[in-house]
Amino acid sequence: MSDIAGVILFLGVALYAVFAGADFGAGFWDLTAGGVHRGRRPRALIDAALGPVWEANHVWLIFCLVVLWTAFPGAFAAIMETLYVPLAIAAVGIVARGAGFAFGKVSETLSQQRVYGAVFAVSSVITPFFLGAVAGGIASGRVPSQGGGDPLGSWVNPTSMLGGALAVVVCAYLAAVYLVAEASRRQLPDLEPYFRRRAIAAGILAGVMAFAGIFVLQDDASRLFHHLTGVALPLVVVSGLSGLAALTVLCRGVTRAGRYLAAAAVAAVVGGWGVAQYPFVLGTHLTLSADAAPDSTLEAVAVVFLVAAVTCIPSLVYLYVLEQRGQLDSH
Repeated sequence: MSDIAGVILFLGVALYAVFAGADFGAGFWDLTAGGVHRGRRPRALIDAALGPVWEANHVWLIFCLVVLWTAFPGAFAAIMETLYVPLAIAAVGIVARGAGFAFGKVSETLSQQRVYGAVFAVSSVITPFFLGAVAGGIASGRVPSQGGGDPLGSWVNPTSMLGGALAVVVCAYLAAVYLVAEASRRQLPDLEPYFRRRAIAAGILAGVMAFAGIFVLQDDASRLFHHLTGVALPLVVVSGLSGLAALTVLCRGVTRAGRYLAAAAVAAVVGGWGVAQYPFVLGTHLTLSADAAPDSTLEAVAVVFLVAAVTCIPSLVYLYVLEQRGQLDSH
């Protein structure tokens, strides 16, 4: 049962990376869109694309937290006691990002819109960076089983910095790919090539960083490196091929397929991390079975997950379908 709970947990992480990652990445492009006049149209598309779905996309973070503290309470406590600094910054970023996005839509003056827009954009970069740093700290084994690890060294290290930087770039890549499709759907011929260029640039940068990161992991997180190049290699290859295929179809103007391939590339990366870390929940120590809650609790987690999959996922799919059909657009 502990393995099943671990799969459920990493499935939630993958879904959060794919959906909320695109949200964070949209904030990155908002931040880099330029001045008020130059960035007006890209920001308007970002706002229209995020409006109906941005809150729903973040339900997966709550899902991951609930599964972690219910199924693996020791790991949850150790992570919170060690990585509380980056987690606190990420939490502030999530709150500030939501406030900036919501208040920016109802602001009446240009100065207020600029302030809230800046809060939204900057928080969209800060949050994935620190969440990526947390993932790096866990994956490299810097969270002691008993908690109370180094509050600075646990996330200020090569693997965590690589994780944070990759998270920002990958989110930007995902968002740009999705926004190409959104511009195509809304028949905005000037914005489609605008975001296509950015998607291709971000995808290439992500590939270069991932390749360079191999050498970082080899020196700083040897177990993770050996498993990513061993048992998890098929998923790494799937991620690379999906990313290359996404760039290829984007260059050829095939927007819908590019969106699915980009999502598959990101999901495969998360899956590779899970396989490389197995059977440990904290990277190099504390196995899933050793830290797992009683079987009755794990069975309840599995049952609730199945019920949620049957009741909630169709609702989310319907929301995305309505959004893609333009039936949620409103002034």
